[in-house]
Amino acid sequence: MKKDRFLVSMMGVMNAFSSILAIIAGLVAGFIILLISNPSQSFSGFLTILTGGFSDMFNFGQVLYYATPIILTGLSVGFAGKTGLFNIGASGQFTSGMYATILVAIKLSSLPGPLLCVAAIVAGVVAGAIWGMIPGLLKAFSNVHEVIACIMMNYIGMYLVNYLIKETGVYDQLKNMTSRVPSHANLPTLGLDRLFSTPTGQGAVRASSVGSGILIAMVVCVILYIVLEKTKFGYELKSCGFNREAARYAGINENRGIMLSMVIAGALAGLGGALLALAGAGRGVTVVDVLANEGFQGIPVALLGLYNPIGILFSGVLIAYLTQSGFLLQRLNFAPEIIEIIVSIIIYFSALALLLKNAVQSIVSGISGLRGGQAAGDAGGGEDGDAGAEGGEDTDAEGSEDGGAGAEGGVDGGADAEGGVDGGADAEGSEDGSVDRGVGFESGDRTPVLDATVAGSGPGPGDDAADFTDSGEGADG
Repeated sequence: MKKDRFLVSMMGVMNAFSSILAIIAGLVAGFIILLISNPSQSFSGFLTILTGGFSDMFNFGQVLYYATPIILTGLSVGFAGKTGLFNIGASGQFTSGMYATILVAIKLSSLPGPLLCVAAIVAGVVAGAIWGMIPGLLKAFSNVHEVIACIMMNYIGMYLVNYLIKETGVYDQLKNMTSRVPSHANLPTLGLDRLFSTPTGQGAVRASSVGSGILIAMVVCVILYIVLEKTKFGYELKSCGFNREAARYAGINENRGIMLSMVIAGALAGLGGALLALAGAGRGVTVVDVLANEGFQGIPVALLGLYNPIGILFSGVLIAYLTQSGFLLQRLNFAPEIIEIIVSIIIYFSALALLLKNAVQSIVSGISGLRGGQAAGDAGGGEDGDAGAEGGEDTDAEGSEDGGAGAEGGVDGGADAEGGVDGGADAEGSEDGSVDRGVGFESGDRTPVLDATVAGSGPGPGDDAADFTDSGEGADG
């Protein structure tokens, strides 16, 4: 048992190591790019990437602000991944949720602040859930691959939202985006914007954009971890992801699991859009034919987190950290796209991390199976020896009993040469027509057995009829 626990813990360490390896490989590739593009500033640029997010409280506050939506889109991708589905449609779900949130916040601005904020968030969650439900239904009932359906829904969502923004009266022509939501609809900052701020002189401070949205994202991560690891519902979803046929054989509703997984995944992405729209930073949906980047950033977040909600929380902060450091690279005359290249490389190495994880699991499973096989072989050898000894004793005993039965059959009288039984019945057994004179049943079994001495096995004048009945209970059948 202790060795099994050690193997499980080793798998967890190796899983974390595989993600760390992907991050290190991406950073090394990024340094090589910096070295090629601007050798004189390469070391300073690389140091900025490593320390830029922690350079002051404002920058770290911006890290948490950028992390909020991509943590939720990462949870969207990761939750579907637990069910064996690849939710590449987080971008469309994020956009639809963000638009629904802004629409409700503007159209219902007469509501009190807390109620308006809750109504807007619920609208975003519902819109994202609906947009995720459509690929789920297609996958569950028509076996349409979720990747194709999600890509289709991404573009449908983008063009539909661009159309609805202009038609529903929430369009700002000067900025070519949605209008700003009322200030009383925004999420409370809880003082986090002032906590993560930097003094600018003369008593003024530069407040960051972080608010209570990051706390909501953390709570959602914990809730999803509990659901997936500690509940029957989570077990059923993971069972569908591990082996769909085995889950179906076990009585788990496969179609229900697929549909609910995509609905929840869409709701998570929609929540990410809602929290970004209500963060108070003036973000909205821009009317351009470009898919939301936050949805695609959720893919490396989920891969680095190995689809674990707690891992996704930390990987989301990491990607946001690199993003904020990329802004600071511009001070050294580096293009901010270098960070996008680094993140892209990390995505590719994240796939390598998954391959390494699967290889480690195969090795650990092989070691565990080998140990189990050896233990079973040792136990089986001892049992087979005991069974052989018992079989020999039983054979000797049965042989003796059969000999005795044959002797008794020769002595007992009252039956004719053709095997008549039951007190002098004739050769055809006319008085006991339901009994086959050449077949008996072993005690405790209904298996018919032929007895060479059955012709003389009837009770004799000195035999007890009850004893005979007990030894041949199959005759009643």
